[in-house]
Amino acid sequence: MNDTPTATSGTLLLTAREIGRLIGGAVDGDPEAVVTGPARIEEGVPGTLCFLSNPKYASYAYTTRASVLLVSRDFVAEKPVVPTLVRVDDVYSAVTRLLEWFQQQHGPEKAAAKIDGRSAVDPDATLGPDVSVGAFAVVEKGARIGAGTRIHAQSFVGEDAVLGTDCVLHPGARVLAGCVLGDRVTVHANAVIGSDGFGFAPQPDGSYRKIPQLGNVVLGNDVEIGAGATVDRAAIGSTRLGDGVKIDNLVMVAHGVSIGEHTVVAAQAGIAGSTHIGRNCLIGGQAGFVGHIRVADGVKVQAQSGVNRSLEIPGSAWYGSPAMPYNDYLRAYAVFRQLPRLSLRMARLEKERPSTHKPDF
Repeated sequence: MNDTPTATSGTLLLTAREIGRLIGGAVDGDPEAVVTGPARIEEGVPGTLCFLSNPKYASYAYTTRASVLLVSRDFVAEKPVVPTLVRVDDVYSAVTRLLEWFQQQHGPEKAAAKIDGRSAVDPDATLGPDVSVGAFAVVEKGARIGAGTRIHAQSFVGEDAVLGTDCVLHPGARVLAGCVLGDRVTVHANAVIGSDGFGFAPQPDGSYRKIPQLGNVVLGNDVEIGAGATVDRAAIGSTRLGDGVKIDNLVMVAHGVSIGEHTVVAAQAGIAGSTHIGRNCLIGGQAGFVGHIRVADGVKVQAQSGVNRSLEIPGSAWYGSPAMPYNDYLRAYAVFRQLPRLSLRMARLEKERPSTHKPDF
């Protein structure tokens, strides 16, 4: 039997059997069920592939019209389901592999390397093989660009900056002078790597004098920087993001910060200067960190939390502003949200029971 995906009239068809083979899953149902692409489980229609990873969405398994549904191996259907099930050990990992596969098959083909005539590449810049530079992009003197890197339209690479192999600068991304990017780094639209740190010295007359920001930014391999994010250069030395760090849109990383390998930071979070974030941390959206503190490896910080001191317990979870241990916050909040009712009760009791306090006169 042929397990190779086939194309019909320009549309790629993928059977449940082939999906199982691609991701190491077990097919439960019709192995010849065909899909042409992925869809959200609540929007699944015949010919689409959906997935169920969070139990709170389990009800959609019984209403979706998708042809194939990825589920965990221990999923037990409480009533009949329409889709063919493909059971896997880790749904998210399986979905990631399949989306990568669909991207390779359906996404735009990788364009041949091209230096657009409307770009400005300094003759003293060094470009490796298979590098592309888009329209109105600028690559300044002394910059070194690794093989296979794509610099899209209106991007900027500053003097003596270094980009590794297979990096991508999306339109409008800026990598300023002297900054160093590892291999396979992605910088999304309008992000800025190497802007000046927020350093100003107060003067006797109440004004502020700018402190020169002479350092740079160093990004490890496989780092991704979201759209509109900023990573400031250090005043002295380097702001450093380790291998595999993922920064969401509109995140602000200040001067001299270091972030350990494979830490992820969600949108609109802000990390003040010289703070050290450990490895494998999870930072929620709009979380804020004061400067000059340390956060241990594996720490989780809930969205909108304010961290005003070092978090030294590896793997701990924190919530609130100022942040406290996660479970302590939940207990405190359970009390806090009852305060309006308790206040009314106290007022009612005071009216029902006259005060026995005698005036002191």
